Amino acid sequence: MVKEEDDPLAISVRKVVAAHEIGQTLDDLSLEEISARIVILHREIERLEQMRKAKEASRAVAAAFFKI
Repeated sequence: MVKEEDDPLAISVRKVVAAHEIGQTLDDLSLEEISARIVILHREIERLEQMRKAKEASRAVAAAFFKI
């Protein structure tokens, strides 16, 4: 994964993060804004998947410890 400080879209992506809401109207967005939002959402999905994996691993450790 590209570090945020090395990513040319990072500055514009940070600005878009605060402005994006799931389900909002996209009709008035430019192609660049849409592309930036896609990058943001892909990163967020990756972050969520990593957290899910960490929680699954934690749950497995607890289950093994308590023999659930």
